[in-house]
Amino acid sequence: MPKKGGKHAEMGKETQTQCKRAKVEAACSPSVLSFENPDSLFGSLISPIKPELFFREYWEQKPLLVQRNDPRLAAYYQSLFQLSDLKELCSRGLFYGRDLNICRCVNGKKKVLNKEGKVNYMQLKKDFDQKKATIQFHQPQRFKEELWKIQEKLECYFGSLVGSNVYITPQGSQGLPPHYDDVEVFILQLEGEKHWRLYKPTVHLAREYNVESEDRIGNPTHEFILK
Repeated sequence: MPKKGGKHAEMGKETQTQCKRAKVEAACSPSVLSFENPDSLFGSLISPIKPELFFREYWEQKPLLVQRNDPRLAAYYQSLFQLSDLKELCSRGLFYGRDLNICRCVNGKKKVLNKEGKVNYMQLKKDFDQKKATIQFHQPQRFKEELWKIQEKLECYFGSLVGSNVYITPQGSQGLPPHYDDVEVFILQLEGEKHWRLYKPTVHLAREYNVESEDRIGNPTHEFILK
């Protein structure tokens, strides 16, 4: 999630035209992420969209949706992080608050269900299965080398700090209420699927994170399922 105002921020032009959903189907077998250099990494991340087009028409203007149906890519992305990875990481020593949060959206508000101290995997799985709680894992690149390589290249590319979170949400549940972020967000669906609703911004290029009430944000401008 690169901070705003990085290397390519000046390339984004404000536009009065209504945001339109961009759905891109890869016509041929797409390549996996390229770690040769920062340019190739970002290019492979948004492929088949070209970076020039991305910064001219999408960056800080409207969402870009890239859908790839190649099963080989699904297997590759899934290897970046899975729920099963948490079991091994818990054995190393993870702590509530510092490393992960357990949360759920209740009546439009975020409810944190953290325990105290060290994370126990069996308790974590119980909260996930029985309480339908979302696991929010902070900065997974600390433990997964390939994620670290992705962020290292993106930091070079944007000239900005890049961080990451993993969100694991059980079926039929919601972890966070509607909100806006103070960062540009790249979302990569690693396994399963998630239903997303995007709304017209109430603050242009917000500098602070904030939760928004549903009576203020109105109807979604974009709605899609990431797989």
